[in-house]
Amino acid sequence: MIIKNSKFLIGAVSDKQYPTTGYPEIALCGRSNVGKSSLINRVIKRKNLARTSSQPGKTRQLNYYEIDTDVQPFYFVDVPGYGFAKASQKEREKWGQFIENYFQHRDACCLVLQMIDLRHPPTKDDIAMYQWLIHYGLNVQVVATKADKISRGQYQKHASVIRKGLGMAAEESIILFSAETGLGADEIHALLTQAVE
Repeated sequence: MIIKNSKFLIGAVSDKQYPTTGYPEIALCGRSNVGKSSLINRVIKRKNLARTSSQPGKTRQLNYYEIDTDVQPFYFVDVPGYGFAKASQKEREKWGQFIENYFQHRDACCLVLQMIDLRHPPTKDDIAMYQWLIHYGLNVQVVATKADKISRGQYQKHASVIRKGLGMAAEESIILFSAETGLGADEIHALLTQAVE
């Protein structure tokens, strides 16, 4: 897949704002600050298309990025990070409703990248999200981020902790990823090509 062009399209907070092109959608979900924006930028080879922030919880809507490729245009959909304590309970509930609505009713969503920090065991929120996505029959790929922060010799040990914590089936894979070094970017690229075709 060759990426020809990419742009931020819209920050949607309701289904009335979702694009109507019918392009496939790849959703990225995970805790605040897990590296969703960094993954988008690395995979499409753009430095600042998706805004990264040191302040967790910046994404408060479904951020649509339109990616034009030689195979098929598609959207990356950056979902608000969960587990962000500074947002009010009311605000978190509002996010929860439109995120749930998106995942349950958006037929264009063909793949969900659930991103988990490789350095730490899955949180309660990670586990709840994974179980919820599986329950609703979504196509989920777990991506363990920030792999450059630990030594290569520790990869499998940390991946096993994630696998066990989420209760993953034996045949399900975990992609180890680093936005810094590019580890796992080719695997994700291949997965996206397969999903959008």
